[in-house]
Amino acid sequence: MSKPHPCSDHHGEAPTVWNLPIPRDLKEEWKAAVTRRHFLHLAGSTLGGLGLAHLLAKDSASASSVSAALGSLGAPHTKGSAKRVIWLFMAGGPPHQDMWDYKPRLAEFDGQDIPKEVLGADFKPSGMTAGNSRFTVKTSPFKFQQHGQSGRFVSEALPWTAKCVDDIALIHSMYSDAINHEPAIMLMNTAAMFPGRPALGAWISYGLGSLNANLPSFVVLNSTQLPGLSGQPVTPRLWSSSFLPTEHAGVALRAGADPVLYLRDPEGMDRALRRNLLDGVAEHNERTFKALGDSETHARIAQYEMAFNMQMSVPELTDFSDEPESTWELYGPDAKKPGTFTYNCLMARRMAERGVRFTQLYQRGWDFHGGLHGGMNALCGATDRACYALITDLKRRGLLDDTLVIWGGEFGRTTYSQGDGRDHHAKCFTNWMAGGGVKGGVSHGQTDDFAFNVLNPGDKVHPRDFIATACHALGIESDRLTKRVLGVDLKPTGVEHGKRIESIMA
Repeated sequence: MSKPHPCSDHHGEAPTVWNLPIPRDLKEEWKAAVTRRHFLHLAGSTLGGLGLAHLLAKDSASASSVSAALGSLGAPHTKGSAKRVIWLFMAGGPPHQDMWDYKPRLAEFDGQDIPKEVLGADFKPSGMTAGNSRFTVKTSPFKFQQHGQSGRFVSEALPWTAKCVDDIALIHSMYSDAINHEPAIMLMNTAAMFPGRPALGAWISYGLGSLNANLPSFVVLNSTQLPGLSGQPVTPRLWSSSFLPTEHAGVALRAGADPVLYLRDPEGMDRALRRNLLDGVAEHNERTFKALGDSETHARIAQYEMAFNMQMSVPELTDFSDEPESTWELYGPDAKKPGTFTYNCLMARRMAERGVRFTQLYQRGWDFHGGLHGGMNALCGATDRACYALITDLKRRGLLDDTLVIWGGEFGRTTYSQGDGRDHHAKCFTNWMAGGGVKGGVSHGQTDDFAFNVLNPGDKVHPRDFIATACHALGIESDRLTKRVLGVDLKPTGVEHGKRIESIMA
């Protein structure tokens, strides 16, 4: 005898799900909360409903029907030069004029007011320096030298990264719409200054899918904050999937013995029992999906399966015992300290080898309103060698050609002083890209002699342009990867167009 449908009445009895009674008012609530997907599911049982479902098929395709391996696009729009991304995010606003943007004339004006024509008629300082009567030029405390065959100027604060400057494309003409950390970081990550939009990593995962079914396609690594340095909080909304299916959200791995909480089986449960339990849960979830048509049910199934697979893959990923001595010589002693930026860079290389599509590292503390010299020495000391080691390691292993490495923060710092520090500056700053089809040893854009404004407006690079360029390297045309939300087609660059930076692409 066939069992009644789990959500149907049977001879006037209360409806059931998995043989448990459901209050009739709850069933009515489900009916009242019908979404378009629910409606098409229910309408499909009639001839007219089938016809309507056919007419709306293109617009109503469920995200759950998309293959987790292929992603929503099925295949990239173009061949693309990169398969994966490693984004080294320097949260806080690294000072471009002390690292990458060499301005020798600053020494001539040190201690003098920055010229009014440089400030511009539209100059508006942040709230932290708005009460200043003077805006005094502060020259860089670091010397610059030319490096590599390209002859790029790099600060003495970055002696290691300077060694691989010929692999890097410097973008000196970045600018932001935001002057405060939270909206600026949101803008760089999601193309919007407010929460509620998917991070770039989530879009890439959604569009291209996974390269390894045993690891998440989007992984986040938060590096330990250095003592004595302040930093804005880094929160999960920066790696949220928002309106995209939940399985595309970033998975934050912690340092230490348990990179993912609750991944281990409870005491007394072996792997076979865990497998049987998940099979049972998946069966029940499939029945729920058939009854309600909610794509998040399939996302839940996928997450359970990923957790099961990660029980084997994560311990192997975090076991560095197979690394040769040459690895430790390259990265240095900090690579053996879980939670350091160097440790996370080595983790990023290991994840690149294993097919993680998008890895994002956060290093906080670059908010130098004071203590510029000491803070720079500390943070560059913690990150400089690691950046060099990561690029060199990827290059040695033949992975740099198809791995896009990104470095940068949410904005820059002012050329005028704020005590012994620098204030926020959104008009120009420097980020860089390497590998993944990017030309090495080149630069895009130029700032004025005070590193205060972009000289040529046509060279300006907005975070949307930065995102569009990363997408292009992966073979994604950002205007063609969309998700319809409340009648609007949203894309990695939001509702607006992103212009890729052609001059740095090979």
